[in-house]
Amino acid sequence: MLSILGPKQTQCDGSRRQFLKIGGLALGGLSLPQILQAETHTASTAKPLGHKAIIMIYLSGGPSHQDMYDLKMDAPLEIRGEFKPIDTNVPGIQICEHLPRLATMMDKFAVIRSLHGCPDQHASDLCMSGWPIGGEGRQSGHPSLGSVLSKVQGPVDKAVPPFVGLSIKSGHDPYSNPGFSGFLGKAHEALQPTGEGMDNMRLQGISLDRLRDRKALLAGFDTFRSSTDAAYDGMDAFSQRAFDVLTSSRLVEAMDLEKEDPAVRDRYGRGDASAAFGEDAGPHWLDQFLMARRLVEAGVRCVTLSFGSWDRHHSNFARLPLQLAKFDQGITALVEDLHARGLQNDVSVIAWGEFGRTPRINKDAGRDHWPQASCALLAGGGMRTGQVIGSTNRLGEVPQDRPLHYQNVFATLYRQLGLDPMTTTVSDPAGRPQYTLDIREPIEELI
Repeated sequence: MLSILGPKQTQCDGSRRQFLKIGGLALGGLSLPQILQAETHTASTAKPLGHKAIIMIYLSGGPSHQDMYDLKMDAPLEIRGEFKPIDTNVPGIQICEHLPRLATMMDKFAVIRSLHGCPDQHASDLCMSGWPIGGEGRQSGHPSLGSVLSKVQGPVDKAVPPFVGLSIKSGHDPYSNPGFSGFLGKAHEALQPTGEGMDNMRLQGISLDRLRDRKALLAGFDTFRSSTDAAYDGMDAFSQRAFDVLTSSRLVEAMDLEKEDPAVRDRYGRGDASAAFGEDAGPHWLDQFLMARRLVEAGVRCVTLSFGSWDRHHSNFARLPLQLAKFDQGITALVEDLHARGLQNDVSVIAWGEFGRTPRINKDAGRDHWPQASCALLAGGGMRTGQVIGSTNRLGEVPQDRPLHYQNVFATLYRQLGLDPMTTTVSDPAGRPQYTLDIREPIEELI
């Protein structure tokens, strides 16, 4: 634990020093976000990233491929469901009527309708790493994409972690996994601003009233830092990361959504991080889409988030319109914003879940788990968009044309992020080089 002493103050309980403690990966107690509320911020000017980044959106619980991008209007009623397809701005591509904004921007997206390779597991492991829970534990012991980027490419700015996980703790804990570091170790875990690690870096004994000036506080940190270079170099990885974050306002300013124009915030939509929807997953917190964009602009290489509960065993057609409308708003605002800011070649976006849903509708007007086929929505990253890749059979049961494994998608994402999936390896604890994937062929249609 690193302590940074402040000036002595006389209080009702006697004289003591203010101090700062650093011993974790994130902010907690009285945190920098609270400190920064004391200062008026001006909106930052968007600039080219200078690095490649990815925003990974996990749709917890398994979204229904037949009710989003792969409607089967020629199937029997008990399979095709209640929703109707609508045309998009790409001739020949139709999607669900409850995704009208996406339909007007289909040229900026690509849909994969023929995903396979998912076990029946309610967890984000597959969507964060390409690996399911297996004999070696979570993600079969392998690192997530964000952890690989942290290890191989490192931080863009040492005050900004390369990997940030925005997923909120949920009733079913495997939904809130932002991506495990696997054999790469804790130094390459995601920084979780809402995680338990928040308690490990605190401002102790300091109230906002005692902080006269955040700039003066940071200037004091700079003085401390310049005088303790040797000590800094000897700190462990966790303390170094915490120290870097604490002595720079860049990360926290990126997470301060009040810096954005209200019209931009309204376009993305506003939400409540505590308002869950559905069984045991997270809320439809639309603010996370905007926060993800701000974080990659600040230098984060990988941002992960989870959005909603899609495990629709019942009331599928009553609840999905509400969920799809929120997803439609958030995902289109994000991609529209990336294009407006000239970031469409720098930032990849993917939204998907751990499996699809049963073709046959059950007695509760829901669809059950269906690992045999799934779907994905991609945008940005310099990928070729305005297309649908693959298909399922007439009933939406199994991939028919161009079957693609989840790891094919990861191979494509790694490639667009600057890592050749055919040659890139990371060392395991025994020092042996390990490929990031077993299936390393990218999807040619997207390149």
